[in-house]
Amino acid sequence: MEWKSLLSARRWGSDTGIYTDDDSARSQFQRDYDRLIFSSPFRRLQNKTQVFPLPGSVFVHNRLTHSLEVASVGRSLGRIFYNQYKKDNPSLDQDIPLISEVGNIVAAACLAHDLGNPAFGHSGEAAISRYFTDGDGKVYEKEVTESQWKDLINFEGNANAIRILTHPFKGKGLGAFSLTYSTIAAIGKYPCASIAGKQKGILHRKKYGFFQSEQDTYRQIADELKIEKESNDPLIYKRHPLTYLVEAADDICYNIIDLEDAHRLKILTFPEVRELLFPLCNDPHIDARLEKDEADDDAKVSLMRAKAINTLTMECSRIFYEAQQEILAGNYNQSLTDALPEKYLTAWKRIETISVQKIYNYASVIHKEVAGYKVMAGLLEEFIPALLFNNTHYYKKLVQLIPSQFHTDKEDTYSRIQSVLDFVSGMTDLYAVELYSKIKGISFPSIN
Repeated sequence: MEWKSLLSARRWGSDTGIYTDDDSARSQFQRDYDRLIFSSPFRRLQNKTQVFPLPGSVFVHNRLTHSLEVASVGRSLGRIFYNQYKKDNPSLDQDIPLISEVGNIVAAACLAHDLGNPAFGHSGEAAISRYFTDGDGKVYEKEVTESQWKDLINFEGNANAIRILTHPFKGKGLGAFSLTYSTIAAIGKYPCASIAGKQKGILHRKKYGFFQSEQDTYRQIADELKIEKESNDPLIYKRHPLTYLVEAADDICYNIIDLEDAHRLKILTFPEVRELLFPLCNDPHIDARLEKDEADDDAKVSLMRAKAINTLTMECSRIFYEAQQEILAGNYNQSLTDALPEKYLTAWKRIETISVQKIYNYASVIHKEVAGYKVMAGLLEEFIPALLFNNTHYYKKLVQLIPSQFHTDKEDTYSRIQSVLDFVSGMTDLYAVELYSKIKGISFPSIN
């Protein structure tokens, strides 16, 4: 793969072949960022769980604040890479005209990377999948193809993000976001069909990146950017190189910042967090500052968090630059954080272990996940048969609750199920709980 073709300002859903920057204030990729910031799906992330339940008296991160932080780190990763590349190749901007925009492309992709995640975090994804494997949804297996069934029983937020950004929802226009091809491709961590996903030891097939409904969409994007194809049936591509930077930004933010949230919620003590973050700070004066500083423990954790993120950002940018040729060849089979130098990798893996043990299995987190299973499954068991059959007074009333943008003119079972999944997966935590309570008769709706 080559940077010249991988970096394109062509926009999804646009027929024109002219992509010039007639507005000197913003490049095409900065426009991507702005379109995402002002979009409804992005705003809804403010009430979608990151890790800890929302809301609470102590501020913790949600999907929106997480995405903003990931975008900030992602922009730095891209910019550091470009600066080093430019330093070693003075004629770089002439040779690869859009290479200076790498930071903006990564930042925009980072903003969008969680758009497809349903309410209740990863438990929401699992709940949707479980509805089809163990719940009422099992009856639809014979009505869809094998590949379509794989989409349903392994619902994937990554694939759903691509759908949200490219699907022509009713009344929203074709490619309503109309993002550049490069930004969309940079989101695709697992650019393969669901039937080719879940392959241990193969990074770009660890999960999957597009539903059957978006298979042609991704093919068109990949063809435009000349992303290397691994297989046509099932459809599998190598990663767009900038995906590694998007992934690294996400990994850095949630691993480090979850510790900060855990400290604020008193799940981890200051000494515990200090022990985990200190090895990543890479500052000869940090020990003296922590001992001397009269700031409270929260401020000290924030300082170590900033230092740790800076260290990881610098290291991941360096690794990406040094592995550039292998990445462009489609042969790099590990995340950038897994390639950290040993002195940092040991600390990084220790943080991952403690996070699983003490954060992700904390009681309130488990309560949220269990509630998510009940709520998501409850919504699907009501709305899917209602939209599929729509043959009773009750079903007709339920269908009226589904906004028109999520309806489809297609008659096949897969497309109609997807319409419900579009509706349910887009809900915030609060809206999902409230709607579930109302249609199940747990609470009674009122006129506001």
